[in-house]
Amino acid sequence: MKRSLNWIVRGAELLAGMAMAAMFATFILQVTIRYTARLQWIAEAVPFLDPNRYGWTLEFCLALWVWIVFFGNATIVRERDHVTFDILYTSVRPEIRKAFAIISAVAIAVGLILSLGPTWEKFYILRLKQTATLKQILGDWIRMRDVYSVYAFFLLVVSLRYAWRAWYVLRNGAEGDLHHYEDLAENLTEDVRDADDK
Repeated sequence: MKRSLNWIVRGAELLAGMAMAAMFATFILQVTIRYTARLQWIAEAVPFLDPNRYGWTLEFCLALWVWIVFFGNATIVRERDHVTFDILYTSVRPEIRKAFAIISAVAIAVGLILSLGPTWEKFYILRLKQTATLKQILGDWIRMRDVYSVYAFFLLVVSLRYAWRAWYVLRNGAEGDLHHYEDLAENLTEDVRDADDK
């Protein structure tokens, strides 16, 4: 099971990395076209660089950014990678910490699942709306619903992840949440020693 999960995470990282590379390449293309647009002779000499062909780059970067953020947060970002304000959480007894973890995980899972229906109803309207410029490269089939559908994926996957977290904490406790503090302390100690050695 753990090996399969590792493959899924690695595949998600690969997809997110490819989307980041595509967004970066599109951004570089956008900057290049923006600065060569001032020189009319370039568009005449090299029709490929005609700025009228690249109106889609801004919308494409925005669509990729939406997908990277929601897809990456649903599949790649770990629980301990989030910024947390956990002074109270780490200072209470293990039984209370376990209750906190279960209650918060269930609340997040239920809240996200309950918001999936109303969200999809709003997306239903977006099925009619075409993107402003992406049809230049992707054709008429793409709609705004397709661009934002990753949010529904995010809601579903994150709610499942937190439901799994509630089940895991119920069976095993929440003491695993504290181990990354020990790792951080060890890394900090090693960094201080390395700095002293220099």
